[in-house]
Amino acid sequence: MIQYFKNSEGQTIEIDQPEKGSWVNLVPPFKDEEFIDLSEALQIPIEFLRDSLDIDERPRFEHEGEVKFVVIKTPTENNSFNDSDAFYITIPICIILTETQIVTVNSFDNGAIKKFLNSFQKRHPDKKNIMILKVFEKVVHNFMEFLKEINHRRNQYENSLYESNSNVDLLNLMRIQKSLVYFVTALRSNELLMMKLERTNFLGLNEEERELLNDLIIDTSQALEMANIYTNILTSTLDAFASVISNNLNAVMKRLTSITIILSLPALVAAIYGMNVDIPFMHSPHAFYIPVILSLLVSFLISWYFMKRKWF
Repeated sequence: MIQYFKNSEGQTIEIDQPEKGSWVNLVPPFKDEEFIDLSEALQIPIEFLRDSLDIDERPRFEHEGEVKFVVIKTPTENNSFNDSDAFYITIPICIILTETQIVTVNSFDNGAIKKFLNSFQKRHPDKKNIMILKVFEKVVHNFMEFLKEINHRRNQYENSLYESNSNVDLLNLMRIQKSLVYFVTALRSNELLMMKLERTNFLGLNEEERELLNDLIIDTSQALEMANIYTNILTSTLDAFASVISNNLNAVMKRLTSITIILSLPALVAAIYGMNVDIPFMHSPHAFYIPVILSLLVSFLISWYFMKRKWF
């Protein structure tokens, strides 16, 4: 689906056809016929539009003629039905700059473009460089918000795990770890993209715009550092829980082994006195009580010894 927006007297208006200084936004579901028509209408290489459908597209930029093409990664919630998948993934936003329009292509609905749309009435579509930098800004803010949400959820699952040792909480922590892997990879690629844009001045930025891009690079570096810190904390936490679970298992096995030994010695006494041979006190009227008392005495002594050595 193709959406066309323009500013009119401080308001965002959706229009039917692209105009000079308008914003063109492509959102799912996509039709190849729409790509072809838009490519012909705006003189955009069809590959620039189709590349956006690849969810694994890496952040990069290139140009063909007067058309500039930039790809940046943004976070979004994962709607997968698989319970082991990450809570959050990253998807590409493809930004295409023509002589008169800015075109954005999204393989999924995402918060960065929605925030950009909500503030579009304050933008100047004729200043395309500022427009693309503002999209970058919304992407960075999205990463910050998702990282705070991830940290909050991590704390919740850890506190729950301290109390219950539930496998569900461990699985959720693993899903958060997968999300952080996506974020670290995307943020590192986004940072490299922005640094290369600053170095090559691919967009032809003026001094004010270069300062804004430099601020975005700093914010992206901060988000990347946050993601790395959360990843290291989560890795250390999972390692600690693995050690705790291993220690608990060792303690349980030690107790079970001790109980087995305590029960096996009385069974040995009973087995000896149950043999069909002559045994001491076999003709005594207390022949039944002797092995019972002896078994209890052996069990008590072994139990006392294990408790003294803190094996039980």
